[in-house]
Amino acid sequence: MSQTTNGMTYAAAGVDIDAGNALVEKIKPAAKRTNRAGVMAGLGGFGGLFDLKAAGYNDPILVAATDGVGTKLRIAIDTGILDTIGIDLVAMCVNDLVCQGAEPLFFLDYFATGKLKVDEAATIINGIADGCLQSGCALIGGETAEMPGMYSADDFDLAGFAVGAMERGQSLPADVAVGDVLLGLKSSGVHSNGYSLVRKLVEQSGLTWDSANPFGEGTLGAALLAPTRLYVKQCLAAMRAGGVHGFAHITGGGLTENIPRALNQGQGLEIDLSSWDLPAIFKWLAQQGDIAQSELLKTFNCGIGMVVIVAADSADAVKDALRDAGEDVVTLGRVTNGDSVVYTGAF
Repeated sequence: MSQTTNGMTYAAAGVDIDAGNALVEKIKPAAKRTNRAGVMAGLGGFGGLFDLKAAGYNDPILVAATDGVGTKLRIAIDTGILDTIGIDLVAMCVNDLVCQGAEPLFFLDYFATGKLKVDEAATIINGIADGCLQSGCALIGGETAEMPGMYSADDFDLAGFAVGAMERGQSLPADVAVGDVLLGLKSSGVHSNGYSLVRKLVEQSGLTWDSANPFGEGTLGAALLAPTRLYVKQCLAAMRAGGVHGFAHITGGGLTENIPRALNQGQGLEIDLSSWDLPAIFKWLAQQGDIAQSELLKTFNCGIGMVVIVAADSADAVKDALRDAGEDVVTLGRVTNGDSVVYTGAF
């Protein structure tokens, strides 16, 4: 067969293998800084290896979680602020894992784009590494997919996959009882749920992502991209203190729908809304859409990103452990008889 110099190539079809290889080399230091006990190999293989015995487990149960960050990505893409969206991705996965009583051990990411821009992708993946480092898990692999025709050149999508472990018999929730105390850990903002409504409200307001933040400093876009808080190390500290019966990561569904997921049948909640201040960002969103309080509470986290359900006689010890871990703890209410969520007080 005669050799040609102008034949079709994969790059001509829009997929640059060399850019993908360059990205892997660029992010290896990011993955390396997340190394922890149990990691067996670096990036570049066909799969990531992890040694549970080296991580300190004797009779482990594995727990897995996968998630994305929803349409918050649209704001990151439109503003070009890409350094924190990876933290959101990790948080949405590992905050769920710890609710099962598991310690997150390792994380993998999936990054798909229309045109791979190595520096931008590296910024995003460095954010993922930041999230892993903050939650004590290792970034051991991932997938970068350049998909022209599926995404526009400037668009991308993210998905995350986390695996954690616990010793057999330590799964949560467990033993939730009437009278248990609800402790709230504060959020950093909207976190990563409700952004389809957020984007609609911003559109109706006439503001843009570059507008001055109407409820704080900086731009509106930057404020709405405040990353989801990571609660892993704090929750593990609470578990070590003893008496924790469950956790609830406050995501889509808000306080109203997420806390009951940790309860037994026939149990309900009483929550005192006067026990914390509704953050300014939620006040502004509520005003823009004339959103009823009930809708606000089942759509957004309203300033509480994680709830700890703890035995009443252990509440003080768990509060101390959480405060030692840097948390400003709110006593929200208690577990009750009945299957309803009752709100008292007012924001």
